[in-house]
Amino acid sequence: MIYNYQYRLKLTTEQKLELNNWLRTCRYWYNRQLGERFNWWKHNRDYAVIPQGKFCQIACTIKLGELKEQPNYYNQKRQLPVIKKNLLTVGWSQEILDFTSVPSQTLQEVCNRVKLAFNRYIAGDKNGKRNGKPRFKNTARFRSMVIEGASLHSCSVGGKFLYLTLPKLGLVKVRHHRPIPNGAILKSVQLIKKADGWYVNLRLLDNSIPEFSSDIIPTWSNSMGMDAVLHEDDYLATSEGYKLPSLKSFRKSQNKLAQVSQKKASKNKGSKARRKLAQREARIHQRIARARKDHAYNTACALLKTGKTVFFYEKLNLKGLSRKNNPKKDEQGRYLKNGQLAKSGLNKSWADAAFGQFFSILKYKAEKAGAVAREVNPAHTTQLLSYKDEFVFTDCSIREYWDEELNLLIDRDINAGINLKRVGLDLFPTIKRRKGNPVVKTSTTNSTLKEVLLVHKFWATRKPTSVPSGQRG
Repeated sequence: MIYNYQYRLKLTTEQKLELNNWLRTCRYWYNRQLGERFNWWKHNRDYAVIPQGKFCQIACTIKLGELKEQPNYYNQKRQLPVIKKNLLTVGWSQEILDFTSVPSQTLQEVCNRVKLAFNRYIAGDKNGKRNGKPRFKNTARFRSMVIEGASLHSCSVGGKFLYLTLPKLGLVKVRHHRPIPNGAILKSVQLIKKADGWYVNLRLLDNSIPEFSSDIIPTWSNSMGMDAVLHEDDYLATSEGYKLPSLKSFRKSQNKLAQVSQKKASKNKGSKARRKLAQREARIHQRIARARKDHAYNTACALLKTGKTVFFYEKLNLKGLSRKNNPKKDEQGRYLKNGQLAKSGLNKSWADAAFGQFFSILKYKAEKAGAVAREVNPAHTTQLLSYKDEFVFTDCSIREYWDEELNLLIDRDINAGINLKRVGLDLFPTIKRRKGNPVVKTSTTNSTLKEVLLVHKFWATRKPTSVPSGQRG
């Protein structure tokens, strides 16, 4: 299995200056290749080559003559020996760049990065629509380099530091906060410049961890359903009758971030004061992102320690959920209220929760632990009672339902988590729409009635807010 370990570098001043020069050279090389591709695309639009090798004709009013050679990964990479013969002067800034100081494989990886970015843009989506046009990178958008041929050395006395040899840079010091597994083989390294310094990603090959096999048969006892709550202080609701708390890292820091951003906006561009405030702003964003990621890992580990091997989570259309509402106009053309003010706060909450990041982390941690995480269709799972074919939670404001027949209080989110588990196990009823209203057509609800009621009774009598300590391991 291949995985990455990230460490912080403890560099000298000379090493920092050298890495900054490498990053500047790689950024220029990336922008130059991207400019060549855009220039070819602009002046040769009669027939444009698609990555699959087919030709598509594009409307153009002027006949441009014979098609010029299209820039690709190989002919752009062949420019490197010519560029390395002399020092290169950047036209607009008069900077002098030395391509020979950067490892050759690092520059070739930049060529591959340009190829992937441009091919994704040309291919478009499944409907043929092109979006995601590659951008020319500035200092904030180009922050990493891949280096081949690095080697690891033994730790220092006490094991606090690890030593790494990089081509054309020599021995660098690495903060050894996490031990490397025995038998792991270093394949490559990635250097990343962040707001608080330089970091290194070690790409390790560990043959002791077998490749993941997804042939796990889900059952009621070994599976769990999870509903993304996003209500008050709740983050997730599980089919076992537990609710996991949210973090809201951005909400807690947004006032401080707004103050620093306003101060930065009042300073002159290019001034020393603005650069210092920009650094402070970047550090706040970094703390928010790290807290959010740490919360995602802790939540994923807490779920895995419950002993379940199959996790079902809802397939969320996060782009659609955070989309702006369409404007409304009256007969005179004046804009009416469309609910966007309230929706803006909800969009911020969706972004702060970062469910997309959490589900990807959960999937990675589950594979490493021999489990599996699968997404399921959440249609009607929040509305239908999990023990009775009846639509109750038809409005988002209905958070609880009192069943007078059973004298039982049903929670909306726990009920949705159970329904997601039933969807994953193919036990959810078939629902058809008749005259706009959903109607249950075929149902197997009685087969899981006993297990579902036990979970609801457990929640109604206890109402815990987190996984109990006994299940955390």
